[in-house]
Amino acid sequence: MKKMTTRELTAIAMLIAVSWVLYLFGFKIPIVPSFLTLDFSELPAVIASLSMGPVAGIFVCLVKNLLHLMVSHTLWIGELSNFIIGVAFVVPIGLLYQKHKTKKGAVLAMLLGAISMCAVGVVSNYFIIYPLYGKFAMPMEVILSMYTAILPAADTLLKALIIFNVPFTFVKAMVSVVVTYFVYKPLSKVIKNVKE
Repeated sequence: MKKMTTRELTAIAMLIAVSWVLYLFGFKIPIVPSFLTLDFSELPAVIASLSMGPVAGIFVCLVKNLLHLMVSHTLWIGELSNFIIGVAFVVPIGLLYQKHKTKKGAVLAMLLGAISMCAVGVVSNYFIIYPLYGKFAMPMEVILSMYTAILPAADTLLKALIIFNVPFTFVKAMVSVVVTYFVYKPLSKVIKNVKE
């Protein structure tokens, strides 16, 4: 793994700033429980991962979430969840795109990242995030009641995650994929200029 230059760190810092702002403007949607917030803060991390590799994408995810702790209402659990699924998104993107630096390679990498984000989201939520919420924030019964109020069939945690969280996470990822597809080429020139 090569050392990052000062100029690469400057480009990453710019992407972190954009990512944090996008995180601050997250919003709730009525078809999922209110504690699920839709934001597009992974978009700059995807761009970092494509242009500078997966380590850069991870770094954007990490620092964005550390900054968000200053305004967090989730007892750091929401930030941990965001970091885990963000890393699951950007690492496959960066690794695959490094081997196939074509438009088709980028699209394939981003789709793989979106699928990885959903799969890791289910596992991390089931075994780590929701148990932490149940212990420190609200009882699991209350969490499940927020799902069953919308759809009574979502009466177990696994069902709730598959019915609600997977589509929610996939839509969130695909917005970043579509936007990146259209803005990456001009932005990559800006990033290259900063690096050079």
